[in-house]
Amino acid sequence: MEDKRNFGKYIAEKRKEKGLTQEELANKLYVIPTTISKWERGMLLCK
Repeated sequence: MEDKRNFGKYIAEKRKEKGLTQEELANKLYVIPTTISKWERGMLLCK
């Protein structure tokens, strides 16, 4: 579980460094903005 949180913090940190919103990052990755939010909160869907 801790790995998911660390990954989420990493994504949020890098996204903010680039000056991107969650929506902008989602568009670049071809996912919906809700997915980025879930990733950043450590709610990854992969097992």
